[in-house]
Amino acid sequence: MFLLCSIAMSATSFDSEASLNERRVIIRRDGDDVEMVELPWGLQPRETSGRPFTVIRAECRSFPSHRCLIPASEFRHRSRGKHYSFSLANGDWFYFAGIWRPATRDWPEAYAILTTTANDDVAPCHDRQMAVLLRDQRMAWLDLTIPENELLQPLPAGAFRLSLLREPTAQAALAF
Repeated sequence: MFLLCSIAMSATSFDSEASLNERRVIIRRDGDDVEMVELPWGLQPRETSGRPFTVIRAECRSFPSHRCLIPASEFRHRSRGKHYSFSLANGDWFYFAGIWRPATRDWPEAYAILTTTANDDVAPCHDRQMAVLLRDQRMAWLDLTIPENELLQPLPAGAFRLSLLREPTAQAALAF
């Protein structure tokens, strides 16, 4: 239990345009234990020249193993030339539901985040969103104690606080 409580210190914003080289802490099962490991974002593409899979649709799929949690305090999204930040309206941090894959000869151990239909707060900016789990749902995801189709649902309207992020102006970018 201490392990999962201590993660609050490293729950940070998650930018959907982050570099694939950016490593993040994920939480996963290791036998009967829960562990935190740092992995790159993006699963191996099917084709050699393909782009890594960073997100995977959750609907109509099952994820019986290799589940993980990605802690976050907010997520950022660009839409129609504007940058938005979404955080929980109550100020709490949360997890993204994800899956991880072991390393292969050609690809490192890595993770991807599951997506769902956007909730009413995110929908004006995008029709999809990363699957958000509240802190009291974390073990249900790792241990599959609640059916996936019940757990991986958009949060109710009003769950997120939306902020429009300011774009740096050319003048501000030149300031020292």
